[in-house]
Amino acid sequence: MEPEEIAELRTMYIFTPPEGQSWGLTYGGLEALLRERDPEEFIRIDDDSDGPVSGSSMHFGITLDDEELEGMALLSPEGVSVKDCTVHTAAAFVIWLTNNVVPTGVAMMFNTEWGLEAELPDSPVPEATRPRIAAVFLEHLKDTGDLD
Repeated sequence: MEPEEIAELRTMYIFTPPEGQSWGLTYGGLEALLRERDPEEFIRIDDDSDGPVSGSSMHFGITLDDEELEGMALLSPEGVSVKDCTVHTAAAFVIWLTNNVVPTGVAMMFNTEWGLEAELPDSPVPEATRPRIAAVFLEHLKDTGDLD
């Protein structure tokens, strides 16, 4: 498969702080940032405290590159994901996270749904331009295998 074709493949991208670190993520804070972008954005917080596994999750919509995407955030383990995303749109999401959510000086790790299935470890997101971040994501997708 050619790099241009791989770049258009869609999967879920997962972004987390490095082990032992925190972004101080809160649903209220993330909701405020999303509403700042679009006051009509879809946001839902599920509290699963009555089920067999206690915890909660936040589901949200975000428009990047004129494309409506669905994301999810967890406080434990802390992280944010975006579903059904190309490498370029995932890179745009990283830029938004870096500029709005991730505290200065705290790194960001990433993986993908395919990377988890292939048992790839989380990798650092480079502090770089959007094209460079997209290139790192493209290499990650190649490393998941079965793209020929």
